Amino acid sequence: MHVLVTADRAITDDGSRGPTSVLSVGGEIVAVGDPATVAADPRAAGAQRIDWSRRAMVPGTVNTHNHSFQSLLRGIGDDLPFLEWRDKALYKYSPRLRAEDMATAALFAFGEMLLHGVTTVCDFYYLNAQGNENASATIDAARRLGMRIVLARCFYDWEGAPAAYRETIPQAVAHFEELHAKYKDPARFLTTVQPAPHSQHGATPAMIEAGAGCAADAGVPWHIHLAEETYQVEQSLERFGKRPLVAVSQLQVDMSAMIAVHGCWFDDGERALLAERGGSLAYCPGSNMFLGDGVTDLVDLVARGVRVGLGTDGGCSNNRVSVFDEMRAAALLQKVHRCDGQAIDAETCFALGTRTAGDVLRLPVGRIAPGYRCDLVALDLDDPSLWPVQALEKNVVYALSSRAITDVVVDGEEVVSARRLKHVSLDEIQARVSELTRDWRR
Repeated sequence: MHVLVTADRAITDDGSRGPTSVLSVGGEIVAVGDPATVAADPRAAGAQRIDWSRRAMVPGTVNTHNHSFQSLLRGIGDDLPFLEWRDKALYKYSPRLRAEDMATAALFAFGEMLLHGVTTVCDFYYLNAQGNENASATIDAARRLGMRIVLARCFYDWEGAPAAYRETIPQAVAHFEELHAKYKDPARFLTTVQPAPHSQHGATPAMIEAGAGCAADAGVPWHIHLAEETYQVEQSLERFGKRPLVAVSQLQVDMSAMIAVHGCWFDDGERALLAERGGSLAYCPGSNMFLGDGVTDLVDLVARGVRVGLGTDGGCSNNRVSVFDEMRAAALLQKVHRCDGQAIDAETCFALGTRTAGDVLRLPVGRIAPGYRCDLVALDLDDPSLWPVQALEKNVVYALSSRAITDVVVDGEEVVSARRLKHVSLDEIQARVSELTRDWRR
């Protein structure tokens, strides 16, 4: 399908500009620029026209870390210590969920994300129940909504976790390979499957090596939670005699393909190691604040050249699903932590939720540029949160209200129009969520 989208303003690879058109062919951006020039491109003949008058066009945001099923737990474990939250909310209710329930959770989480301008989500998925039925239901829900998904399939063998989380190493490897083959999509990247050894506490060293090995075989990155809370650093020192990132780096793994999640308590040596070995970070400032985890030294990591992408984390450990929110949280948290209002700027934080987040996931997304997938968000220029318009990028990061998000395109297809999901109604999602959680209590 050929699609031509035109807006009054845009944030493109070469900065904010005036009226801009984007031409997409088969979901790939092939031309960006002055509307008259792009419309004259022979490939624009007969293209579907999408008019975003009085709107600004920005890249779709990229959520590098989420747990979709946790949106069902919103409010149930709030304001509890981490381990109480885990035991009284996460471990209590999540093992009940079956494939149909996972589809409900994914429609809920991903539908809300689309309405907040998230076009790509990485769902770190560990409720596998020794199979792929749950993961497939989650992927299929994303496809129904029209959302781009990375399913980070978990490798988890800690005996203290619920049975639905755990697998043997041969099971985890076989199931990953099966899921990766089933959803391999090298042309459009609408569905990608990547391995995710859960953490040092959730996966044995052999399980971590197995996950990283599957990533090497498949040519994709791998994900792992590291140093989110101080107790995890203490456990690593006690069990392995080394800090978390150092211990993982000494396993048989390719750190250049690693996406560490959180890293709140990486010390200077670990941050240097992450940069030296080419690793990436999924940074979740809202979740880190919500759970009282600590403050990742984002400023230092960016200065060292580490690829960082923003994530929302799960819907019960943040309660919001907007990457635009995470841009603002990232900036403000770093400024107050360093007592320096110039510690990081809006433009850097905007990039962390768009183009560098796409780089972290190794996907051609997060940029309005030829060769990238056509994932776009329209913002209402008549919304006061964007006034005055002279500093659009800074307003998007520091002032944007979610009510200004009007339309969303994923892979050249409208999935949100006039603030409504196009393929699934909110009434259906609400009814499914209400029925599923009707007897859940805090």
